[in-house]
Formats: sequence, structure tokens, C-alpha cells
Amino acid sequence: MKALITGASSGIGKSIAIYLNELGYELILASSDELKLKAVAESIGSDVKYLVADLRNTKEIYDLYEQTKDEKIDILINDAGFGLFGDFVKTDLNRELEMIDVNIKAVHILTKLYLQDFVKRDSGYILNVASSAGFMAGPHLDTYYATKNYVLKLTLGIYEELRRSKSKVKISALCPGPVDTNFNKVARGYFKIKGADKDYVAKYAIDKMLKGQLIIIPTLKMKLTILFYRFVPTKLLLRITYEIQRRKSEK
Repeated sequence: MKALITGASSGIGKSIAIYLNELGYELILASSDELKLKAVAESIGSDVKYLVADLRNTKEIYDLYEQTKDEKIDILINDAGFGLFGDFVKTDLNRELEMIDVNIKAVHILTKLYLQDFVKRDSGYILNVASSAGFMAGPHLDTYYATKNYVLKLTLGIYEELRRSKSKVKISALCPGPVDTNFNKVARGYFKIKGADKDYVAKYAIDKMLKGQLIIIPTLKMKLTILFYRFVPTKLLLRITYEIQRRKSEK
């Protein structure tokens, strides 16, 4: 059994790689950071392949598929992604377009290409790392929330198509709240509350994915939070979300 993991050089992606290795999977790790990626591969201590791929670049997304399509991948983990705090009128447009490329375009392309292969074999798992942000809008983190809405809704739609065709291929969306990773540093913000442990989130996500769960929310607190949001009027929810995100912005 073999798994391909994007964003595997740190955070949840790295933790997923370690856990899948413990479960006996062969690994192909992908990231744009070659030094970190090599270090992760060496630290796992088994025959781990890694490929440097800048998923902001459409050609490199397709190249990643071309380099791995004959590996008989059993699990695709679309983990690569990042955010950017700030008011929409002030945030850097080029950085946001890069975010859309990584968080949406790369996920879309890799999901489609591997899904076509999986459907032909009638086997395989896809885990798209979305976020609790995928359930709402996110003032002060607008583009990130929008990208995670895309990932979540794309995954849900594909799930129903697979179900109706009686396919054995499984697709899931991981929707955690704050996780203790480098997200804040990259997005230029901070959390006052401690994020969930990334190793716990990774293990929970893989265990649920292998059981075919569609939406995977690792913590009870976030499950209750998302449930609460369903009963809050939209404009009030936007005010609440804005205040939460504003407090995370860099001082």
C-alpha cells in the first residue's frame, strides 16, 4: 500500500506521513521545501521517496502526477495550503493568488487525476485537508476561508457521485479548528488559545478516513462550535468571526 502526501514537510502533513508509515504504508512525500522534506523523509527512517513540487506552479502540479501516476497510489492526501491574515483591501493580491493556486487549484487537479485512476481500479482513498473555516465566511482571513469552502464543497459533491455509482473509492474532508502548526507564522497571525496537537489530528483523520467517514472534525470543541454556528444569524456570525480573526492578527 502506498500514499502520496502533499505539504508533508511540516505540520499535519508531516504527522500524517509518520502515522501512515507506522501503519505500514510506503510513502511519497511532496513539498516545495526540499531541505525540510529531505529531513522528514530521513527521520521516518524507512524507504521514503520525496519529490520537490511548488504547487503554486500549474506545471509542477501536473509534473507531480506524471512522476507518481505509475506508483499505484492507494491514498492521496491533499494537505498543502496556507493562509493570510488582514483586511481584504490591504492584503497582498499576488500572495492571495498563490494561496488560491495551492489551496484550490492543486487540490482540484490532483483530486481529479487520481480520482480517475482510483475509479478505474475501484479502490483508493482521498483525504482533502479543508478546515472548520470551510463551514463559514472569514472576515480578516477572507481568501483562506473561501478556499477551504471550495475544498469542502468539492469533496462533498464528489462523495455523492461516488456513492451513487456504488464506487468503492472513498473521499473525505478533514475539517479541524486551530492546530499547533506553522500556520500562524506563515499567515502572519497568532492564536491566544492553544491549537490541537497535530499528531492527534493526523491519527484521528487517517483512522476516520480508512473507515470511510466523509467529514472529519477531530475535537469535540470544534464539533460543538460548528453546530452552534448553524443557529446563529449570518450577520451576527460575521461579526463574531471578524472579532475572532482580528485578535489573531499580528500586533
